[in-house]
Amino acid sequence: MLAERTSIKNLIFIRLNPGDDLLFSLEKAAKDHGIKNAVILCGIGSARSHHFHVVGTRENPPRNDFVKGEKASDIAGISGYIVEGRVHAHIVHSDTEKAFGGHLHEGVETLTFAIITLAEVDYDFTGFDSIGNIEDLRKQ
Repeated sequence: MLAERTSIKNLIFIRLNPGDDLLFSLEKAAKDHGIKNAVILCGIGSARSHHFHVVGTRENPPRNDFVKGEKASDIAGISGYIVEGRVHAHIVHSDTEKAFGGHLHEGVETLTFAIITLAEVDYDFTGFDSIGNIEDLRKQ
């Protein structure tokens, strides 16, 4: 485990229009604002499609099981990190029957709108989204 303290540099608010792709919009905002490392604090809205993967096995590295569909849903939450400019986001969709989601992929189109808040930080996230013990990954 690793627990360290850092400060927030900037907050970035991203508002997506109908038809915008969530992942591409996050990637574009990070690039346009020169964001190297950030925390995706929250995200809400609605979507006209979904595309994500979840882990499918208990061994490392796990198999990824992909889920894709055209059903409309509320975006109940988006969270994650931007690590060295790469977006690593997870999304939770909901409809009248259930909540569902996982690791965000391209193809999630905004229905009405979506709002995502980023907290840019001066922190080295090296190894945070890699398999293995963080102490071992930081020594490399």
